[in-house]
Amino acid sequence: MQRKMKTAISYTIITIILTALALVILIPVVWIGICAFRPQTELMQYPPKFFAEQLTLQNFIDIAKRIKIWGYVKNSLLYCLGSTIPGVFLNSLAGYAFARLDFKGKHVLFIMVLATMMIPFQVIMVPLFLEVYKMGMYDNFAGLIIPNLGAAMTVFMTRASFAGLPKELEEAARIDGLSEFGIFWKIMLPLVKPTVVTVIVLGINGAWNDLMWPLIVTSNTSMRTLTNGLAMFVDSSLQYGTAFAGAFISICPMLVLYIFGQRYFVEGTATSGLKG
Repeated sequence: MQRKMKTAISYTIITIILTALALVILIPVVWIGICAFRPQTELMQYPPKFFAEQLTLQNFIDIAKRIKIWGYVKNSLLYCLGSTIPGVFLNSLAGYAFARLDFKGKHVLFIMVLATMMIPFQVIMVPLFLEVYKMGMYDNFAGLIIPNLGAAMTVFMTRASFAGLPKELEEAARIDGLSEFGIFWKIMLPLVKPTVVTVIVLGINGAWNDLMWPLIVTSNTSMRTLTNGLAMFVDSSLQYGTAFAGAFISICPMLVLYIFGQRYFVEGTATSGLKG
């Protein structure tokens, strides 16, 4: 009885702490959402009030008039999906090869792949830009997407998940006549679905919020991503309402993505970290 009481008290304390931390994280997001629908005059009030006295859509109308925000959203979507979906497929193939196949130099090659995670982007951005420019991919989606297809973190996470699957599965598939790619595509990949969803969420989130690379390889305003467009707009604008509206538009897709993928995200993070 005493042990159950101690467990209940510990559970209550942990719940209170986690709830407080969640509120600390969510309050700024809620504040952005509220301010996005506030009129400009109310945003300038002092002291500021958390809840809005009146709501308006004028901020969204104004930002759509001032910048091509929906064009920026389209560019961000193309950048996110174009670099994430093919990248996850290619990196999953690499993770499968490192986990299930035996070939000479496998461990050395895998260490070299992991070593790339330790190199800051600032070190490689100049040679990477020169490479993109010399290959004629400057200021187009090829230059945005192709250099981002390879991701060592995705290789690492998928390899850890594939390594934890029983060998009997692929042996039975080979007996049935499946090719190596068929084993990967039909048997192994569906079994690591949580990890695949996790790396998709992480990849889309990283590309959606990427400011540096699109700024380096694009100069035409029609090629700007949402992050670039909002950064330049906020620097040249003192209209806080439209800035909050742009930030709210930027947050919403990632919030929806995480809400739908959170179950797989948590499971995939746990399994890829424990198996290896």
